[in-house]
Amino acid sequence: MILSIVIPALNEEDSIASIIERTLAATPIIISNTDVSEVEITVVSDGSTDNTVKIAQSYLPKINLIIFEKNKGYGAAIKQGWNESKGELVAFLDADGTCDPLFFENLCNLLKTENADVVLGCRLNKESKMPLIRRVGNFMFATLLTFLSSAKVKDTASGMRVVRRSSLVKLYPLPDGLHFTPAMSAKALMNENVTIAEIDMPYNERDGESKLHVLKDGIRFLRVIFTAAFLYRPQVIFNTAAVFLLLVAGILMVQPIGFYFSNHKVAEWMIYRFIVSETFAVTAMILLSSSFVLHNTVWLSLSNSIEKEKIAGIVVTFFKSTFSTILALVLLIIGLVLIGNSVGSRITTGHTEEHWSRYIAFSFFTITGFIILITKWINWVFSLLKDKVNYIQKNS
Repeated sequence: MILSIVIPALNEEDSIASIIERTLAATPIIISNTDVSEVEITVVSDGSTDNTVKIAQSYLPKINLIIFEKNKGYGAAIKQGWNESKGELVAFLDADGTCDPLFFENLCNLLKTENADVVLGCRLNKESKMPLIRRVGNFMFATLLTFLSSAKVKDTASGMRVVRRSSLVKLYPLPDGLHFTPAMSAKALMNENVTIAEIDMPYNERDGESKLHVLKDGIRFLRVIFTAAFLYRPQVIFNTAAVFLLLVAGILMVQPIGFYFSNHKVAEWMIYRFIVSETFAVTAMILLSSSFVLHNTVWLSLSNSIEKEKIAGIVVTFFKSTFSTILALVLLIIGLVLIGNSVGSRITTGHTEEHWSRYIAFSFFTITGFIILITKWINWVFSLLKDKVNYIQKNS
């Protein structure tokens, strides 16, 4: 088994010689203590304007060297290195001297024992010398990813990883910039067909100036995390937004409901709360319906598996149940009862004196009922599509 290590480098003349020598020195140890039979090292100069290329050339032919005349990005350098390598296992290592190439031994063994697709070295540990602001940023990104994926990786942007080449098709496309690493973490965590594992590793202060811009790259990291979430687990985002809106709608109605039970009447000042609460509650139902539809869409297009998140499971179970049909019909009946007298009066006398609150309640109950019924009809269509997909898979 061949391990192909890519070292992306942009103006790393202060550290490139050291990292190449350390990686070469680690090669026999990796081969002796893992299933790896050969280590291939590729340095990719990503538009360097200093002596990085000249220094790297002095190590030929012990290493491979790829030169970008113009800067294309951290991720682009790694992907090009992988494209021009031959290993069944592909890896990368930052050129700044922060990570120890010897740790590839641990990563390769972890890949085997965990039968993982991706393994990474976690820099967030007691021995790490990572700056505080980057620790905080990594913790925030890891927390967000854990919430969105229900899986956990502490270091979402680790710059030392080993990946099975056969698993790249499950992870691509990946971006060209520094957000390459969190994008890989996000896709690995949210794709049920990919297994990711991590292990604590030593991490030192870098040689030279960091290429990472906290604000700009932080925004990019957030964007790739949410992009992966909308691709693989949009239900989580939609369900969370729906729950939030339902809570707001309920809070808005606490005072009017309390006033009604105390005074047995609806006051004019309540109209604003009625309207806003109904808007939020109906929007929440639309989000829950969309979540259910997206659940089925992801099933058909990507995962072919049942969503594991508890809240997503509740939504799916609800819309598939007989209870939801009964509830929808009850809501429609309640809505009609609320304005039944008004409609009768309008037909017989040409006008009505019904209070506005009944019409707002009618609107909420009937819209909610129809949303549930329409969602169930969509589910029926999806069930036909699923049967067709299963038939094609079994007979292809």
